[in-house]
Formats: sequence, structure tokens, C-alpha cells
Amino acid sequence: EPAARAADGASAERNAEPSGKATATARPTATPAVPPADRPSAEPTAQPAPSAEPAPSAEPASTFVPLRGTDVPPPPAEAERTRQQPMPPLPPLDLLAELTNTPPPPETPVRTAVRRVKIWTPLVLLLLIVFAVVQALRPLPAPELALSGDPTYTFEGGKLDLPWPDEGQGGAEVEGVGTIGMYGEQKPAPIASVAKAMTAYVILKEHPISGDEVGPKITVDKQAGEESNRPDESTAPIEEGQQFTQKQMLQLLMIPSGNNAARLLARWDATSEEAFVEKMNAAAKDLGMTNTTYTDPSGLEASTVSTAADQLKLGKAVMQNDVFREIVNTPQIKIPGVEPMIYNNNRILLEPGVSGIKTGSSTPAGGNLLWTADTIIDGESRRIIGAVMGAQQGATLDDKLQLSIDNSLKVIRAAQEGVTSAAVVKKGEVVGYVDDGLGGRTPVVAAKDLKAVGWAGLDVRLKLGVVAGRQVPHAAGAGTVVGELTIGSGSGEVSTPVALQKDLAEPGFGAKLTRIG
Repeated sequence: EPAARAADGASAERNAEPSGKATATARPTATPAVPPADRPSAEPTAQPAPSAEPAPSAEPASTFVPLRGTDVPPPPAEAERTRQQPMPPLPPLDLLAELTNTPPPPETPVRTAVRRVKIWTPLVLLLLIVFAVVQALRPLPAPELALSGDPTYTFEGGKLDLPWPDEGQGGAEVEGVGTIGMYGEQKPAPIASVAKAMTAYVILKEHPISGDEVGPKITVDKQAGEESNRPDESTAPIEEGQQFTQKQMLQLLMIPSGNNAARLLARWDATSEEAFVEKMNAAAKDLGMTNTTYTDPSGLEASTVSTAADQLKLGKAVMQNDVFREIVNTPQIKIPGVEPMIYNNNRILLEPGVSGIKTGSSTPAGGNLLWTADTIIDGESRRIIGAVMGAQQGATLDDKLQLSIDNSLKVIRAAQEGVTSAAVVKKGEVVGYVDDGLGGRTPVVAAKDLKAVGWAGLDVRLKLGVVAGRQVPHAAGAGTVVGELTIGSGSGEVSTPVALQKDLAEPGFGAKLTRIG
């Protein structure tokens, strides 16, 4: 019994004292533990009975006392901060104050401005440096040539007046230069055998020959042989079964104005006359002959109509073929197998400079002539193309045709005398400049005299540009040819080289730096 009381006393002592120690040992915390004496016990503790025997030492029990579930202290109200949280960046002055334990100076407008200058000045300087480098390394714009003076030159004198007839319509122009003049209403009208110029154009386009070439042989069919004796139209004296070269057939078409030769060539080329007429109209469209309609290859039909302006376009195109030029400039010819001698209806071919192209006459058309003539300007031949259509004042068709021929000759003579040349630019004259694209301009001068072909009152345009396949350099020495000055076009074009008057240098750094765009 004394031993039992001693055990109960030791148990009571363990329950009453070590709870505070166990709490401190098991979970250290910044919150002070409540002393066991101030915390009411969950259940009453029995007081040990007095004993005669000394109580066993409690020291060993204080080393480790297991906690009961009811003795576990409650968790702290707020979790302990165990990791460092990221802090917002501090301004430079605040950070310095934090590091030196010196409070930041008070903010003032001046201090704020100084701080902003210190922050932004390096950035601005860096941007300026990058901008300057980019501007300096950008590719330079391509230099261009530009005229420095008036792009138009006007020939001296009043205005060239040509002796146009008072009926019908017509016009004339200098090839490669421009139109001398037009007269009458440019309204579609029958053109009669002038249509054969388009027939020849299509044949030479589909079967080109030049120089000494004569082309393939063409056999005269039955229809062409029978048509050779028609009294009501102009024909070529050919017979069925005969063979003629392409060049000979073109001669029979253009010189005696054989309608049967026109129809034979149409069938030879396109199988049928209708198919060939479609080719004629297609060719007219390609040449820009907007007021022209072909309905037959010979022009016999009154429904084949055109204007003088359209015929000038055809005349310029067909006269580019040397075989055609030779044929239409032939006053008379003897073709083997054809009797007798064949004479050209264009009776002014023997006049100086007259060289074609085609006559045409019929009751609805009157007398017509599409012609060309040459004039010598500065030692070079210049071609004049003209048309006189609708002569009706003669008593017979021959009279009407002759009237159109005579009227044409008057116009030809006036044009030959009126067309001249003028010195538009002299050697060494400043005509333009090289524009480097950044404000720099270097003058250029004509390398030789430049003469233009024209007539009184004519305005001609000057064009300054680079030579085909070349470019204006960014830098070159004085005297370097960099382009050419041109007047006219086509066969009438004349030009002179242009050279630098002084050294051409690349744009400087300042120009590169300030360039925009």
C-alpha cells in the first residue's frame, strides 16, 4: 500500500508539472507558453498521501515526458513567415537610402527633373547614334536625269498651210515627227482600190519576204483566170494554171490594181475570201484604225470604208517592208507570162521624191490616192505620208482619179518645201542635270549639236533619259556620258549624248543623315 501511494504520487506529479516543458520542447514558438500553474488542468489531480518513505526523485521523469492529446498546444493564430517575399523595386535614391540607412531626400521638381535627365539622356544618345548609322548605311536612291529648260521647242515662222482641196478628206504627216495637217471631216467613206494596201500588208505579215526574196509560187485558179476579162473592174491579165511568185502576185495586185489578183491572194492565204477579210479587219484593229471596215480584199464593194487618218496609220506600217516599197515605187513593169507591159495608175511616180502608194476610184468613192514622198533634210531622206480622198468634181472616174492625183501633188510639193530642220541644242549647252535624290544636282551638257526636223509653227518635245541598258552612276568624272537628249520618234528620231559638266560625287554624310523617306 505504501508502494501504491508512491506510484500514484509520482503519476500525479508527472501529470501536474511537465506539460509546460513538453510544450516548449516539442514546438518552439515566438509566443510565450502559458505556465502550467496558470492553465487549468483538464481533470483534477489527486494529492499524494503523506508517506513515511521519501518520494522517489522526479528528475529522471523531467527529461522526456510524452504529451497526451489534450496537452498539445493550439497552433498559432498566424502562420510563421518562413520564406522571403519578393519586394517591389525601389527608386535609385530610395535604394541608396536603404543601403546606407540614410533616409531619401525629399522629392522636389528640380530633383525629379534631374533624375529624369540622367535616366533618359543615355537612351536618347543611343537612339541618335543608331539613327545616324542607319541613315549612313541606307542604299542611296538611283540618280535621275531631268531637263533644266523648256521641254518644248517651237519652230520659227507662222504656220505651214498646205493647199488642201475643198472637197473630201485628207491629211499628211512626216514619219517620226508628226502630222503636218488634216482637212475635211474624218468620216468613214468608200476607199475603192486603196483597200489593196491592206491586202498586201496582211499577205506580207503572214508570208514575210524582204530583199531579193520572191516567196513561194502561187497557181492561178479557175476563178482568177475567168475574172481577168471583166470589163467593169480593173484586173490583171493572168490565165488559169499559170504560176507566179508571191512577189509577182503582189506586183499584179498593186501596179495594175488587179481585183482578181487580190481575191486570188486571199484564197491562197486563208482558203476563202471571207476568212481573209477577217484577217484584214483584225490587222486594222491592231493598227488602231478605229474607223475602218473591210468587206472584201479588193475594195470593189462600197461597204469597204475608211478615213484618211486611218489610212495614214496603214501607210506608215506597210511602208516598213522594203519589198512593198520597191513595188509601189514602180511606174511600169514587164512580168514574164503577162502581156503586155503593165503600167502603174499612179502617174506622178516620176515626179521627184514621189514613191507610192495606191490609187483607188469608184463611183461611190470618187478619186483617192494614198501616197508617200521623200524630202532631203540635212543630207538625210525623210518620208512624208499623205492621203487625198473623195475627189468627185471630175466627169468620169478617170477624171476624178486624176484630180485626186493632181491635188496630192500640190500637197506633196508644199510639204517638201515646208519641212525643214532647226538647231534645237548646240554642243556644250546645259540641257539638264543629274538629281542624286538627296538634293544634289550636277549639270549635264549636249555632246554635239542637235537638229530637229519640223516645219513652221511645229512644237517638238525633248526627252532626256538614260541610254537603253545603262544607269546613271552615283559618282563619275566631268565629261562622262550619262544619257542622251532625244527629239522625235521612230525613223524621225534624232538624239545627242549628254555628259557631266563637272564631277559627280555621292551625297555627303549630312545629306544622308537628313534624308526623309
